[in-house]
Amino acid sequence: MKPGRLLRRTAPAAVLALALAACSPPETQPEDDARPLAEPVRVEHQFGTTEIDTVPERIVTIDLQWTDVLQSMGVDPVGYTVDPGMPEGGPPWQDLPASAEALRADDSVPVEQIALLEPDLILGTYSIADQNTYDRLSEIAPTVATLDERQVTPWEELVELAGRILQDAETADEVVDSVHGRVDDAAADLPGLEGGTFALAQYIVGDGMIIVADEEDGSSVFFQRLGMTMYGPVRERGQETGLPRIEVSTERSDLLRADFVAFLVNGGDEDDLSDIPGFDDLPGTVAVLDYATVAGLNTPTPLSVEHALDAMRPHLEEASRSARE
Repeated sequence: MKPGRLLRRTAPAAVLALALAACSPPETQPEDDARPLAEPVRVEHQFGTTEIDTVPERIVTIDLQWTDVLQSMGVDPVGYTVDPGMPEGGPPWQDLPASAEALRADDSVPVEQIALLEPDLILGTYSIADQNTYDRLSEIAPTVATLDERQVTPWEELVELAGRILQDAETADEVVDSVHGRVDDAAADLPGLEGGTFALAQYIVGDGMIIVADEEDGSSVFFQRLGMTMYGPVRERGQETGLPRIEVSTERSDLLRADFVAFLVNGGDEDDLSDIPGFDDLPGTVAVLDYATVAGLNTPTPLSVEHALDAMRPHLEEASRSARE
């Protein structure tokens, strides 16, 4: 199950069903003036190994995480995929230049558009969902896919990898330290969160609920750094099913009885919460959030984490106060 299942919309959005269009590498290649790396970077990922031997100058990013990681490092991609679920103008934390090509990706990775950009590196995560997709992209340029079996890679690991690829480990360390510092400061300001439980979930209106159930998933790390642990019944259900995100009916509001719940109404509004029996009686602090914020929590980045921290601050303060009363 793809991580975007957490953010599935009534019309496809963050999750891509990858029906590839045929494409071929551009007939004309850009002039080769790339700076060689001191040592080639070998990246192991779910579809093999990619070797990068020059510092890339034209990078295309597929999925939110890599776009944000590059921007946090001071590098703008030449092209990036757009999630139509985001507000007009894109995620509120992004500031991409007009020169960067926005690639519409409703139902498939836009391979032909990527080829026209003549990239020297393609970076993706869960949207590169099969070997065929990876192979087609690799015909265009060296391509990095999801690093391992986790649905969502912790953003810190992507920043570290970006530091190696860009030969800028110092900036990578500064990015990680800066974001960790902000989260740690928040945790210190909100001591009541320590030892509390969390749940990250959404209700797909007219369907059911999806809840993150893997403590090692990148989407869980933010809450853990605030001192919280995953709500036990959710974790246990994930272990029973072997699924990092569990799908349950609206009758299972008992799985939302954590001390803090970050929640999205996907494809509707707060009036639709009446579809979930017992939602109004949940004992913890429930933060009903917008699509962008939950997307930023679901596939966290060094930019989206800081946005989510600000967006949820009143709710986190409430949860901390409740725990200390």
